[in-house]
Amino acid sequence: MTGPDQKADLHGYLRAAREAVLWKLEGLPEYDVRRPVVRTGTNLLGLVKHCATVEWGHFGGTFGRPFEEKLPWVSDDAEPNADMWATAEESREWVIDLYRRIAAHSDTVIDALPLDAVGHVPWWPADHSEVTLHRILVHTIAEANRHAGHADVVRELIDGSAGFADGGAFLPPEDDSWWESHRDRLERVARQAGDE
Repeated sequence: MTGPDQKADLHGYLRAAREAVLWKLEGLPEYDVRRPVVRTGTNLLGLVKHCATVEWGHFGGTFGRPFEEKLPWVSDDAEPNADMWATAEESREWVIDLYRRIAAHSDTVIDALPLDAVGHVPWWPADHSEVTLHRILVHTIAEANRHAGHADVVRELIDGSAGFADGGAFLPPEDDSWWESHRDRLERVARQAGDE
C-alpha cells in the first residue's frame, strides 16, 4: 500500500477553496455581487476575478504553459486594483466562466507536472522567483482560502449568510435570536475590556 498522494490532497484543497469563493455569489442579485462593502472596495465578484487572475499567473505563466487569453487588467498600463472588481461590461457569468476556464487550465498544468517541477514567477523578487509546483500549490491554496474568508465576511455584511457552504455548514445550528444575543454578549465583553 502506498502513502497518501500529496498532489491529490493539495489539489483537492484548491478545488474546495475555488468552490467556496464561487458559492458566496449564489442567490444574490447583480448589485450585491458587485457592491463594495468596505473602504477598499472589496466585493464578491471582484474576489472571483482576482482568484482567476492569481491562477492565470501562478500555474500557466509560471510553468511555461500560458492560458490562451490575455487579461487586460494585468498589463503594465492597467489601473491599480483592476483585478479586484468587474467592469459593467464584465458580466457575472463572464467572470465566473473565466475563473472556471482558468481553473481547468490550472488543473491540466497541475496534473501534468510533478510536485518538484520548477517554474519561474517573473513578478516575484529574484531571490524568490524560482519555485516548485508544490510551493505554488501551497501558495495558491493559501491565497484562495484567504479570499474565501474575505468572501465570507462580505456575504455576511450583505445578507447575513455565513458558513462554508449552504445552510451555514460548520456553524452552530442556532436561530437568529441566539446569534443576535451572542453578538450582543460579545459587544458587552469588548466594551468591558475596553474600559479596563
